[in-house]
Amino acid sequence: MSGAADRRGWRVIAPPYLWLLLFFLLPFLIVLKISVSEMDVASVKDVLTMQDGRLDLNLRFGNYLTLVTDDLYFSTYLSSLKYAAVTTVLCLLIGYPFAYFMARARATVQPALLMLVMLPFWTSFLLRVYAWKGLLTEHGWAHAVITSTGLDQVLLRTGLIPGEGQLMNTPFSLVLGMTYTYLPFMILPLYSNLAKMDLRLLEAASDLGATAWVAFWKITVPLSKAGIVAGAMLVFIPCVGEYVIPELLGGPQTQMIGRTLWDEFFSNNDWPMASAVAAAMVLLVIVPLALFNKFQAESTERRP
Repeated sequence: MSGAADRRGWRVIAPPYLWLLLFFLLPFLIVLKISVSEMDVASVKDVLTMQDGRLDLNLRFGNYLTLVTDDLYFSTYLSSLKYAAVTTVLCLLIGYPFAYFMARARATVQPALLMLVMLPFWTSFLLRVYAWKGLLTEHGWAHAVITSTGLDQVLLRTGLIPGEGQLMNTPFSLVLGMTYTYLPFMILPLYSNLAKMDLRLLEAASDLGATAWVAFWKITVPLSKAGIVAGAMLVFIPCVGEYVIPELLGGPQTQMIGRTLWDEFFSNNDWPMASAVAAAMVLLVIVPLALFNKFQAESTERRP
C-alpha cells in the first residue's frame, strides 16, 4: 500500500521537477559552460576538444576573477542590490496598508479592489514604463505637480535628483518606476495572507486590554510574516536583474547589473564574460534565498 502511495506521490511531484530541470537547471548549466569558455572571433569555443586522440578540458575562470577584482562589476552588483532593497521596502510600506484595507473590506467590495490591483497587468509592461517617461519629462503633469509643490527641492536635498526639476534619468525616476511596476507583487501575497487571518485573535486581544495598535503589532504583523516574505521575494528577485526600467527611466548613475549584462552580450560581444555576470547574479539571489528557506524550516521544526 505504501509503495502505491509513493508512486502516486512521485507522479504529482515529477512534473514540477521536470519543468525546473528543463527550463532552469539545463539553461543555467549552459550559461555556466559558456562562462568558463573562451570567445572566438564570432563564437564560443568548446570546453571539451579532441586533438591527436586526446580529450582536453579547457576551463577559463578568468571571468570570475575579473568580477571580483574589477570595481565596475562590484559597484554594479552593489547598486542593483541597493535599488532592489529600496524598492522592496517602499512596496512593503505602500502595499501593506492597501492589502490590510482589502482584507478588512466587505466581502462584496473585495473582488473590485482585487481587480484594481490586477488592472495594470492588462496593459503592456513596456507601455506602462514609457508612460512614466512621459509623465516625468519637463512637460508631463507628474513633473508639474512635483515642481509646483516643491517636492523636487526635497528630492534634491536627499540626492535623488541632480538639480531642480531634473526628474528623469535619476535614482528617483528609477525607484519610482520599479515601485509602481512591482507593487502588485507585494499586495497580492499580503492580501492572501491577511484575508485568511482569524479575527477572533484580535477580539481576544481587545478583551485582554490591548489597544488596536498593540494588537496590530503583536498579532497581525507576526501572523502576516509569510505574506511579507513572499511579497519581498517576488519584488526583490526580479528587481535585482531588472533591465527595461533602468534603461528607460534610469541614467548613468543608476547602472544596474541588467544593463551591464546587456552591454557584455551585445555591445562587447563577450559572451563568456556576460555568462559569468549572469551566473554570479543568479547565485547572488538563489544562495541567500536557499539559506533563508533552510533556517525558516529549521525554526519551524523547533517550534513546539
